[in-house]
Order: sequence, then C-alpha cells, then structure tokens
Amino acid sequence: QDQLVESGGGLVQAGGSLRLSCVASGRASSTSAMGWFRQAPGKEREFVASITRGGLYRYYETSIKDRFTISRDNDKNTVYLQMNSLKPEDTAVYYCASSWDINTMPRAVADYWGQGTQVTVSS
Repeated sequence: QDQLVESGGGLVQAGGSLRLSCVASGRASSTSAMGWFRQAPGKEREFVASITRGGLYRYYETSIKDRFTISRDNDKNTVYLQMNSLKPEDTAVYYCASSWDINTMPRAVADYWGQGTQVTVSS
C-alpha cells in the first residue's frame, strides 16, 4: 500500500522542541524526494522543508531555516523533522509528502501525502 504515516505531533510551549516522523511504504517510499508541509487554520498549505533521496540536498522555507532540520533514514523508510525554538505561529497541521520531482515541493505539489499531525505551540 502506498502511504505515508506521520507521528510526533502534540502540544508544546513556546521555545520547546518536537520531532516529527513519517514512515513511507509502497511506492511512496521509492520517490526521489520527501518533504514536510504545514497548514494553519484559515491558511493555505505551505512548504516547510524537503530532502533528496540520498540526503545530500535539503531545502527549507526561509522563516524556519535556522530552527528546523529535515533528515531521513532510508533503511527505515522514514523522514524526520526536528523542530526547535518553536513559536506560536508554528501551530499547524504538519503533513509529510513524497515526490518524484523535488522541484514541485515549494509549490506544495507532491505525489503522495500523509494524513497530517497536529502541532500546537502555546505562548
């Protein structure tokens, strides 16, 4: 089955940290890139970070670049998003995605999507 399953979301105070995980299966685990996106209430889904299959290239949305780190473990078909120094404006549903073309991800376009995990940052 082609799917992505996220975990690791929750409630955290401002300044805290969370680590999101996403396990891929089926064809979703065979793509050339994986990434994270988020959608806050009343806003469109936006790109957060992406990583190529070998992990050599990583891309970040500008506002989170110095706080979030994307990584992957291909042996486990898993991609991670380490989020530090969280702010209330980081509150959103975070989605994992995989794509055959990493260049589409900044436009929030991907081939496979997870169901999302809620991250809430309290002030």
